Amino acid sequence: MTKKMINLRDRCLSHFATLGIPLPSESLDTLLAKAEKESLSHLSFLDQLIGEQADARRERSVQRRIREARFAESKSLEGFNWKFNPKAFDRVQMEELATGDFIRRRTNLILLGWSGVGKSHMIQALGQQACVNGYRVLYRTSAKLISDLTASLADKTLPEKLRRYARPDLLIIDEFGCGDRIEREECPQAPHLLYKIIALRNQKHSTALVTNVDFDKWGDYLPDGPVAMAFLDRLVEGAIILKIQGKSYRAHRPKEGENPE
Repeated sequence: MTKKMINLRDRCLSHFATLGIPLPSESLDTLLAKAEKESLSHLSFLDQLIGEQADARRERSVQRRIREARFAESKSLEGFNWKFNPKAFDRVQMEELATGDFIRRRTNLILLGWSGVGKSHMIQALGQQACVNGYRVLYRTSAKLISDLTASLADKTLPEKLRRYARPDLLIIDEFGCGDRIEREECPQAPHLLYKIIALRNQKHSTALVTNVDFDKWGDYLPDGPVAMAFLDRLVEGAIILKIQGKSYRAHRPKEGENPE
């Protein structure tokens, strides 16, 4: 390697250091030798030079978004048992939702159906794929969301909490009407607080709601009639609504010592 090439090599390493791109000198030397030996094109050389670092950075960003979303479990479409309830979920439709186009269009998504049919698995799988696609996601059960908002009333951080829930590209509210009865009874303001979040996000970001409460029962779940209607109107307007029926995974889960089908 000539002195001129050595100086140019050192300048390139300095450029990468200035840009904050990790590039060991040994890696550059190995690739330079490969480029000379295999007559790599300029674009091929550039791709191999920075591709690995770019892929690693993208993967770190994905993992950070998944951590920040605070999913209850790690789920994927590939890990879903499509054969158990073959008519409950349309696989083509779920894979289309997994592209995140509904998030780009700021469309809400509602999964409404019986308990145990796989709604929570599906919404978390869609949420984690949204993280892979570059969207900011936040997952909460309805009970956790109400508890968090109730606590913010006590410590006077409600505006801050509302902004936090208004920001994500996709807010997932799981188990709405299932397992949050205690939280609702302890906080009479719960319907108004939930409405505030939906109103702040309306037509700005996507909200996904998972529930076993049919629409005609929401007046019982949210006893303040006008708030219930306003909440429902803003949530379902233009939303993708999937009504899901099927067998319960939990009811058919193999007992200890039994082999699954």
